[in-house]
Amino acid sequence: MRMNQRWTADQIPDQAKRVFVVTGANSGLGLATTRALARKGGHVILAVRDEAKGHLAAAEITAEQPGAALEVRRLDLADLDSVRAFADQLRGDHPRLDVLVNNAGVMAPPRSLSAQGHELQFACNHLGHFALTGLLLDLLTDGNDPCVVTVSSTNHRQGHLYFDDLSGERKYSPMRFYNQSKFANAVFGWELHRRLTAAGSSVRSVLAHPGYTSTNLQTSAPVGMVKVLFGRILAPLAQPPEQGALPLLYAATAPDVKGGEFIGPDGFAELRGGPTQVQLSTAAADPQTGRRLWELSEQLTDVRFLFPATFYR
Repeated sequence: MRMNQRWTADQIPDQAKRVFVVTGANSGLGLATTRALARKGGHVILAVRDEAKGHLAAAEITAEQPGAALEVRRLDLADLDSVRAFADQLRGDHPRLDVLVNNAGVMAPPRSLSAQGHELQFACNHLGHFALTGLLLDLLTDGNDPCVVTVSSTNHRQGHLYFDDLSGERKYSPMRFYNQSKFANAVFGWELHRRLTAAGSSVRSVLAHPGYTSTNLQTSAPVGMVKVLFGRILAPLAQPPEQGALPLLYAATAPDVKGGEFIGPDGFAELRGGPTQVQLSTAAADPQTGRRLWELSEQLTDVRFLFPATFYR
């Protein structure tokens, strides 16, 4: 798929009566995604770690778009107890969910552990989204043209899963473990597509990446030379969040997107540009890797996806 003319947020179809969850919605890509969806009439739930920042973001959007349908709910993806609480509350308040955008993330911090003792990037970027998707799958199954959009990165092509040292206890590198988490996002998105298809589910799993986009991801957690590189040296090359969000928005709303597709920018090295279909790495689509990560993620999160009985491994 490649658009004959560059796709923009103005081409998002009417999203009235559709319900979205966007993780990390108070800034950067999440805020740009939320703003565009709200502009088209979508009911957007801002899933944020800091509720005060979430309410400020919602107020900013409402000031631009009076009457925007927004909710702010706390979600700390690095804490599986918070993920369960968010899902339980959402299930109590909404009979269905149409689109889940797994966007939030952390990049290249010093080594630290989540509430459950997992390496922070793997916990936040992958395990939290894995658990959230599984816990909301029943709401998505009842949704209108339901879709899960998992945000990965071009960095997934440099990533590997260090199954013998997932926490980085023996050898930790901030960027190496960021790449691992983005590779895990790609593996999860594809394996979810495989399992949904085998189950005959109406839910689509789509992958997206924003190219090189200027957000606080590059400056809030990294330290040392990583922060200097992304926060200063390469900053002039980055596109604004409104542009970087286009692949996410296309994946979430375009009627011709199919499950299993990977949407990214169409420019040089996929760093910037309009949305188009891009290539998932061969390693990320490996069935054995997908099964192994899936089974491990089930163990680490204690979340099992309730697929229809027609699914066979």
